[in-house]
Amino acid sequence: MNQWIAQKKAQFDELVNAAMDRSVRLAVTGLSQSGKTVFINALTHQILHGFHGAGAAHLDVLTQGRFKGSTSLPLHLGDAPRFPYEQQIKQLTAEQPCWPRATDGLSEVRLAIRYQPGGLLRRRIQKDAVLQLDLVDYPGEWLLDLPLLEQSFAQWSAQIHRLCQDEPRASMAKPWLDRVAELSPQQPADHASLAGLHHAYREFLVLCKSRQGGLSFLQPGGFLVPGKWKHAPWMHFCPLPEHLLAGPLGQAMQAHFEAYKAHMVMGFQQEHFARFDRQIVLVDLLEGLSRGPARFADMQQALLAILETFRYGKSSPLGRMLNPSIDKLLFAATKCDQVAADQHEQLARLIGKMVARPANEAAFLGVDIKTIALASVVCTRTVMREHEGQKLAFVQGRLKDQARDVLLYPGAIPSSIPSADEWPGERFQFMAFEPPRLGGVQGGVLPHMRLDQTLQFLVGDKFL
Repeated sequence: MNQWIAQKKAQFDELVNAAMDRSVRLAVTGLSQSGKTVFINALTHQILHGFHGAGAAHLDVLTQGRFKGSTSLPLHLGDAPRFPYEQQIKQLTAEQPCWPRATDGLSEVRLAIRYQPGGLLRRRIQKDAVLQLDLVDYPGEWLLDLPLLEQSFAQWSAQIHRLCQDEPRASMAKPWLDRVAELSPQQPADHASLAGLHHAYREFLVLCKSRQGGLSFLQPGGFLVPGKWKHAPWMHFCPLPEHLLAGPLGQAMQAHFEAYKAHMVMGFQQEHFARFDRQIVLVDLLEGLSRGPARFADMQQALLAILETFRYGKSSPLGRMLNPSIDKLLFAATKCDQVAADQHEQLARLIGKMVARPANEAAFLGVDIKTIALASVVCTRTVMREHEGQKLAFVQGRLKDQARDVLLYPGAIPSSIPSADEWPGERFQFMAFEPPRLGGVQGGVLPHMRLDQTLQFLVGDKFL
């Protein structure tokens, strides 16, 4: 009974906060390896330390002296698992720092920020107010399952088989496709056949996701990160060619596909996505450029597929309480410290062009939209050097397995997305750097680029 009362009280508090505009659920989204885990760790660290010493010139609640403190809060019953901030920040700020391991399931961290309201009338009503900020992280793989809700098994199968006709997928898909080619229309739907085909297709997805494969548009994402459904019998399906759909195997896989959508996709959508207020989309644009035109196009296709599934639109306090929707959307090019400072603005422009269509549609619905280039944790510094009579901007930092810093010239970010024919062969070779050595002081300064601007855009209006 006490547990039931606590749960109802938590739900009531959440409704009150929503009605008073004191609660924000921020969806931290993006594809795998886009930097979500480091972003949440860094933003949580900055908020809990008041951006102390790290620079926050663009966060009004701090520069105006209205920030009164912050703390982390326990999650309610029924919430997602807690994001492992305490463990991971120790890895990031150790004497020998390392990047924390990427999360492999849904998680969130809940923060409370005490502040003095900016408006005179609101200050008369209450001296201080508290904003509850939920940062929600979840696997990028699961995001790519959302478009399945609007597809039939036949439509999805046809789409995947079309993609597998071209490289780089064609060669990686060959073992699975060879197995499918051996099937007859009357292939029985026995356990061995279903499980074997599922395993072969999953191995194909694993290869696509690997460093060698470098692909992003991978469905179903739950095959890569199954969570609690790993051993569910309805996980046993894979895309089939048209001539197999009407047979026993095709009918069984179609039923499994629909069960997958009902359990793993629809349930997730209803439980979490409908509750988001604001969204940040993280994209490792530099890695995409380094991987070449085919993989860059695949990353763009995956990103656009994800964005089409979100609900956008202006929300009033009453609307937020009864039918929340996303009313602020930030597109962020991550790891911008891999290029010189004079290229950051160009990086923000390029991501704007990459997502121009869904961003324009969201803006039409009244959503506030911004693009930004950020570094959750800065690993390099820009150094000017003379080279063949020209002054060029280099970056200096520590590469993996190297004891000393190196000086690299990363080149320039293009003003527009090059076509495949015009893609410059060796021009885009952006390197990943190790985290900076911070002296093992967990409460020390964690250097960043534009996390203050990020927070100002996403929740700055809540501090008025």
